[in-house]
Amino acid sequence: MQVDLPEKRYYSIGEIAKAFSVNTSLIRFWEKEFDILKPKKNAKGNRMFTPEDLKNLKIIFYLVKERGFTLEGAKDYLKDAQKKPMDTLEIIGKLKDIKTELQKLKNEL
Repeated sequence: MQVDLPEKRYYSIGEIAKAFSVNTSLIRFWEKEFDILKPKKNAKGNRMFTPEDLKNLKIIFYLVKERGFTLEGAKDYLKDAQKKPMDTLEIIGKLKDIKTELQKLKNEL
């Protein structure tokens, strides 16, 4: 899952939803369901997501949407993952990037 967002200190919920191609309501729902999501709220009450929140959303999206975990299964996986480093998602992302590059090279040949 490649999310194309510029390096920023805070992201709005709209930017996050657009990057993941989901509705903002799903992001709000996941915020209530998963304890690891703690976006800050500005004076107007708008959610402002940090890069750490973005990283956690990538993990949740991967587990729920790509791997097909239930919400409870994803919560359990995240609890277990807190005991060990979360390098798995980064490795998978890099492998997908490599696969894409290799397919481009194959098509050029």
